[in-house]
Amino acid sequence: MAERSTADQQHEVQLQGGSDAGGVGKYLLHRAKPHLPPWLGIGGVGIAGVLGHARWSESVGASVGLTLTSVALTGATWMIGKSTSPQRRLHSAITVACGSAWLTAACLAGPTAGPIDDLYLMGGPALALSWNVRMVMRRNPDATTGDSSDKGLLAKVGLARAQIGTAKVEPNRVTASLALEAGEQTNEDVSKALARIASALDLPTSAVRYMPDPGSARRGELVIVPEDMLSEVVEWEGPSNLGGSIADPLVIGRYDDGAPMLLWLPGDPDAGRNGTHVLVAGGTGSGKGDTALNLQTEILSRRDVVLWLSDPKMFQDFRPLLPGIDWAVEGGTPTEVMVEALQVVLKARTGWLGKHGYRQWVPACAQTQDSREHTCRPDGRACGCEGMPFLVAWMEEAANTLRALGDDVFTGIAQEARSAGISLIVSLQRPSYDQMSTSTRASLTSVIALGCDPRDEGFSLPETVIDAGAHPGAWGNRRPGYCYVVSPGIDESRYPSPGRTRAFTRRSVSLMEVLASWAQRNGATADPVTAGAASSVAGRAYTGRTAGDNPAADDLDEGDDEMEQGLFVDPEDANIDPDAELPDPEAGDELPLFGQESGHKPSPEEARRLFADALAQFEDEGRMIVGPKDFMDWCDTHNLSRSWVSLRLKDAAVEGRLEATNTTGRWRIVPVLTAA
Repeated sequence: MAERSTADQQHEVQLQGGSDAGGVGKYLLHRAKPHLPPWLGIGGVGIAGVLGHARWSESVGASVGLTLTSVALTGATWMIGKSTSPQRRLHSAITVACGSAWLTAACLAGPTAGPIDDLYLMGGPALALSWNVRMVMRRNPDATTGDSSDKGLLAKVGLARAQIGTAKVEPNRVTASLALEAGEQTNEDVSKALARIASALDLPTSAVRYMPDPGSARRGELVIVPEDMLSEVVEWEGPSNLGGSIADPLVIGRYDDGAPMLLWLPGDPDAGRNGTHVLVAGGTGSGKGDTALNLQTEILSRRDVVLWLSDPKMFQDFRPLLPGIDWAVEGGTPTEVMVEALQVVLKARTGWLGKHGYRQWVPACAQTQDSREHTCRPDGRACGCEGMPFLVAWMEEAANTLRALGDDVFTGIAQEARSAGISLIVSLQRPSYDQMSTSTRASLTSVIALGCDPRDEGFSLPETVIDAGAHPGAWGNRRPGYCYVVSPGIDESRYPSPGRTRAFTRRSVSLMEVLASWAQRNGATADPVTAGAASSVAGRAYTGRTAGDNPAADDLDEGDDEMEQGLFVDPEDANIDPDAELPDPEAGDELPLFGQESGHKPSPEEARRLFADALAQFEDEGRMIVGPKDFMDWCDTHNLSRSWVSLRLKDAAVEGRLEATNTTGRWRIVPVLTAA
């Protein structure tokens, strides 16, 4: 530690005492004072021996009393020294035994009788000097930090021979280098002992971490955070960098030592940092909703990014932010359309970046391309192309999407999207390998791991981070918002450090609505390349966000229009006058309606025309992903079988009107304007 030991402090106090001597004598006496007590004790014993002999030399009772007193004093010293170190206890007992034995002999036989005076002259200085040597050895200002207490702690946890180096003390954080015994201990032994160290210090398990040295199997840093600063809930008070770039760090909470918890999405070629995709994982009640809001509000507050959101929960948590989101869909077919659109969009964006000389997305990509260094013109002049904002594709409750579309639905997107200036964010409760393919999981290089079942820790965090002391399973759903963040750009020593995201309450709703309004007016809109590629797949299902859009208000307006226009009435009855007289009976009215042969079955040419009309209707409705199950009612209406529809789907794919998706039996409608 930086502070001096207690022995140093006592020594300094002794040195500060006054002295009446002057000059050299004063200096010598000043330095000798700490070592005088043993010599004074020896002198006192000698004087006591002379006085005792004068009084008790002929007394038999004094002989017995002095002998018993000597034995009792030695035994008492041994018992009293039980709480001290073994060496100090033995040294004290030997000193008392020798002194009391000599005093007894001197009182009875005389201080100068036989060898008694020689024993005094030789043994007395030897005992005094032994205590002087002990005092000198005890005060060692050059010793490394924490010999006794730290050694005792390490001995308790099975690391007695480990060496602790100089500690770095920060507010609510102590970091000490640790060197294990060569050939006997490894960093793995420390990882296994972390829980016992936390127990010895009476701290939670997450308060003790160990960061191994990558260049050594027996060296690392032990980090101890004595106070949990995360126990206090901190409410969200607004974005950290309104109007900044998405390339700047996103602040999503704070660590247990009070430092801000940061996350980067785009890469930075100057810093050597790659772009990243993010996995948000945590069990029910762990705080995934608030974590998502922390991240989404940071994204929407930046000037050069657009956000796409798929949420099967019908935007239960995110509805106040909808006006600022470029494309928001619910689960099922709309999400299937978005996933298909992403696969086309990433190829289009990669092509644009390559033509303009960008190896990866950087903030300059979002600006008008007026530089000759980044031009798509063959003559080398500035092209003036509209910039391309960064794109974040957020898949909330992704387990539903993975079950519907397959566990590898995001694999291609995750592997290729980073080079296209796209970050994929996948949120689900349990990222196990039976839900998500290993290739997709490997591509999600960043993770925000919230509380979970202890058995699921390995699905969220790398094994090295768990070995270093990270245990989200210790929280479960009892600590909402507590999390670990592993991501490029973060110091690896922070990986096992717990943090906590900020809480969103009812008071946050109005501020979120203000932020969404700001993003609506000042945020980026999709560039022509991204919007065109999305529309080529989604058709009218993708409209993009423009200034003034408000999906919630539009929903209300459409509902009002439908009420006013009477669209809740069957269209076939829309022109019926309820006051008109009923028509006269006509021939055939008496025939029964049921039990007759089915109606007219269309000819092959007519059926193909009806099928083409059905595809056009689906396209107009924005239902761009279809399969045989979508034509069930249509088949019943036109007396056609599902097998006939399946054949027509395959024919339409050959004709270029449909395109196969990654899901068996599902086809993507190719808009008529882009059909082959």
